[in-house]
Amino acid sequence: MHLALTDVRRLTGPNLLWNNPGAIIDVEVEGPLKAALASWQKWSRTLLDEFCWDDEQQTFRLFDGGASFAISAPIDALYTACDLTELIWQCCCADLTHSAMPDWPGRLEELTLQRTAEANPALLALVRAASQHHVTCLTDDDEVSLGMGSGVDVWPVTQLPDLAAIVWSKYHDIPRALITGTNGKSTSVRLAARIAKAAQFTAGVTSTDFIRVGENIIEEGDFSGPGGARMLLRDPRTEIAFLEVARGGILRRGLPVLAVNAALITNVASDHLGQYGINTVDELAEVKFVVAKALHGDAVLVVNADNALVVQQARNSKHPLCWFSQDENNFLIQQQLSQGGRAVFVSAGTVTYCAQGQCESIMAIEQIAMTFNGTAEHNIQNALGVVGLCKALNLPVAAIQQGLAEFGSDPQDNPGRGNRYQINGVEVIVDFAHNEHSMRAVVGMVKKIPAKRRFVMFSHAGDRSDQEIKHLTAAVADLGAHAYLVAEVEKYLRGRNLGDISLLSQRYLMDLGITAKQVCFVPDALSGSKQAMEMAQSGDVVLLFVLDNRQQVHDWLSSL
Repeated sequence: MHLALTDVRRLTGPNLLWNNPGAIIDVEVEGPLKAALASWQKWSRTLLDEFCWDDEQQTFRLFDGGASFAISAPIDALYTACDLTELIWQCCCADLTHSAMPDWPGRLEELTLQRTAEANPALLALVRAASQHHVTCLTDDDEVSLGMGSGVDVWPVTQLPDLAAIVWSKYHDIPRALITGTNGKSTSVRLAARIAKAAQFTAGVTSTDFIRVGENIIEEGDFSGPGGARMLLRDPRTEIAFLEVARGGILRRGLPVLAVNAALITNVASDHLGQYGINTVDELAEVKFVVAKALHGDAVLVVNADNALVVQQARNSKHPLCWFSQDENNFLIQQQLSQGGRAVFVSAGTVTYCAQGQCESIMAIEQIAMTFNGTAEHNIQNALGVVGLCKALNLPVAAIQQGLAEFGSDPQDNPGRGNRYQINGVEVIVDFAHNEHSMRAVVGMVKKIPAKRRFVMFSHAGDRSDQEIKHLTAAVADLGAHAYLVAEVEKYLRGRNLGDISLLSQRYLMDLGITAKQVCFVPDALSGSKQAMEMAQSGDVVLLFVLDNRQQVHDWLSSL
């Protein structure tokens, strides 16, 4: 029986397994999963009780080839909980392989000392008091905060306030929403922020690119996890927050906040499978729907009626739904309208919103800047979802209309997403798309642009399987380009050798009937962009899928 521990980490918020903070391990199991589960249940209960954590619980999730096992724990003991979880697994392995049992009593004594050193009873008392006063309390390794935005105070975790001196009435929350999905997350949070700005709010955004408050980027990088959300919600300038929530953040730590006013799920498609025990798109859909755990009362979940995986997951939702679709005759849209529910859809070329039997026209598709006169269907979908989200947050229609009209796909509004440049008669489109669903959407848009010839540069990350690279390359090949430039991205080799991905891509292109003369290799995205522009002439269209050095490519294109 092969048993291997692949990951151990803290869970700080509601997550795929449950709503409790604690620790989780991912394990590989070659053999009977039921035997591994039975051993886990036995040893987790034994060691939790022996550790005097008899009030704490255990849970699990089985998947093909392994399992995720978790225990709950006090929030001031999550590092100790990780070590305890590993000890439980060591006992399971010994049990299942009939090998020598570790000295778990001695190890528990060491963990008791570790638990004492990690303990922060003042933190636990503050969290309990905040809950009793219905005040949001956000915690991490370094800081603790009460309230959000203009109603926030922040302290070092080692210098907490005297509970008796806290004036609880001074703390308040701000409107906030979670946005997730396979594609369209960053575009959606940025568009929603532009609409909020038109409504006279200082909007905060977290995304895979940056944290931004108003027009000020306060940190660059991937902040789609809990850390970015805490930083944003603790900024006193933030009056409304749009939090991008990626698959990785949900699986690694859980949701960033316990409660939000609305959530949007843009779509679900195959991407990053095989990580954290998420091996199928159906399992990925379950991960995305974890955001619904932050919805309470009449908070609305905005969902895509055109996406089968979203439809499947949403059917069992207990939360108020707002369906969106490009098809007015979509069954779910019509059902929602007949029941007086919320829906956003396209009717006679116009975005229409309905609720409680009342409908209003929002804006003609061709007037929505980022749809390129309706040719960018993926951005029509994004616009529909954001309209539903902003209506759920009670933002005024005039602000929604202004935001839709102003927010374009230029690098200032939406860097890396469908950015267009006109250079010496050549139409250039730069996009960050990196999975099959998004690449097909961009290719579909570009095919609608009149062109004498089309050129495309692309690359793939090395952690994709050969089959995934084949599908991704096929998505690019659908452009019917005059030439295909395959770029190397050393940053994303992820275990593969230099040149491996490019050769795979060339092979798959040739399998599709593209000749070797149409394929050329370039050392990086900037070099590929320059070579593509040298090949292009007035009337041509150049599509650049830029995964790395995006700012350099933008600066160079802007200089032409």
